Amino acid sequence: MILNRLFTIAVLMLPLVSGAEDLKRSITLDEAIAIARAQSVDAAVALNELKTAYWEYRTFRADLLPEINFQATAPSYRKSYSSYQLEDGSYTFVRNNYMQMSGTVSVDQNIWLTGGTLSLNTSIDFLKQLEGNKYNRFMSVPVALTLSQPIFGVNHIKWNRRIEPVRYEEAKARFMSATEQVAMSTINYFFNLLMSKENLLIARQNLTNANKLYEVAKAKRSMGQISENDLLQLELNKLNAVSSLTNCESQFKSDMFKLRSFLSLEENVDLEPVIPSDIPKAVVGYDDVLDKALANNSFAKNIRRRQLEADYEVAKAKGNMREITLFAQIGYTGTADKFGPAYDNLKDNQVVEIGFRIPLLDWGKRRGKVKVAESNRDVVESRLRQETMNFNQDIFILVERFNNQQRQLDIAITADNIAQKRYDTNVETFLIGKISTLDLNDSQAKKDASRQAYINQLYTYWHYYYQLRSLTLWDFGAGKSIDADIEAVIRQ
Repeated sequence: MILNRLFTIAVLMLPLVSGAEDLKRSITLDEAIAIARAQSVDAAVALNELKTAYWEYRTFRADLLPEINFQATAPSYRKSYSSYQLEDGSYTFVRNNYMQMSGTVSVDQNIWLTGGTLSLNTSIDFLKQLEGNKYNRFMSVPVALTLSQPIFGVNHIKWNRRIEPVRYEEAKARFMSATEQVAMSTINYFFNLLMSKENLLIARQNLTNANKLYEVAKAKRSMGQISENDLLQLELNKLNAVSSLTNCESQFKSDMFKLRSFLSLEENVDLEPVIPSDIPKAVVGYDDVLDKALANNSFAKNIRRRQLEADYEVAKAKGNMREITLFAQIGYTGTADKFGPAYDNLKDNQVVEIGFRIPLLDWGKRRGKVKVAESNRDVVESRLRQETMNFNQDIFILVERFNNQQRQLDIAITADNIAQKRYDTNVETFLIGKISTLDLNDSQAKKDASRQAYINQLYTYWHYYYQLRSLTLWDFGAGKSIDADIEAVIRQ
């Protein structure tokens, strides 16, 4: 899938970077979107955010698996005095001069059901006395099983098992929506350039027509067929057309630079945007869009995660009201002057501890923290309800606007054609002296405005269409979901 995608992008880019001898290339909206998804800065940011979420999820999954650890002290050397109590209760200082080494290998496993930790370990300790009665001692623990279990406290592992998968699903959905957001940004830059291009073409045509009409008007004036006022008006139209052309050329270059920069293309490539001819037709319903948005969009997963996190904070506050921990260890141990015999004649090694910390008087501090956590959860729930209402409302408005926009686009196409025909007719009529310059100027302004309105309506349609895709992760034109091989995307 990824190789096919990269190949497609490479093919799309070939005409854009084929060499310095052929710099001007046309670009369609689909090509611009494909390039932006592959190499724009926005796309790179979305991918890096996805990778961060992926490795955070992988870290969480690793916490549920056994972990093998090796811990060693090699060596520890001490040459010092330490206090020693004699039989009569008095103290003296004794000289220590020894070297110690130790090593432990353990297999640790978190128990998600209870929140405890179970460890299987083996260790060896070595002590070498360097002064006085010199000797070597080994102590072995061939096998020991250790359990550390909090009682009544919050089970962090269990809560993470509920929260982290939702967080990762949210990140994946957010990445898919981000790719559609990249497309929406591309649409903005593309249609800005397209509008600048159309304005530039209009300005050039208007200047050509203004020059032609002015020359005709001068001839008519010499024959007394038009007034001096009409001649001056046409001369003013020519000057305005020159000024408009200069402004349009500057704006075209500016929008060209913005699109080229967003797509991360070379500066020596001149892009010629092509007006999209194939428009995806779709009539969508509010209920269908809402169902798809709640199933696919990161919003629903974000709501679920924040609710779980608020519940988790309450559980932590309640768990911290008292602390009781069970520690138990069973195994075998042996000691000897040499390494080998330290594993002979092993004896039981058992440790059981129950420690607890219960506040007798804390002036309501812990209970107050519980109340704060519960209040914060109520605030979160209220915000989530409001955000859900706003989300549903935004979808309803978007559906209505999108369905209406198809009709608006059809009207704009018809109006553009009519305005162009009217202007062409008025030019011919003016040449034979049937209409005034005011009527001609009016038809020209209407022609230009209709063309600009058509481009704007076309932009709005594509913007709404990709906004629907971003919210629902569904291609309504093709009638299928928008998905990707996330594992393959992360490995890019």
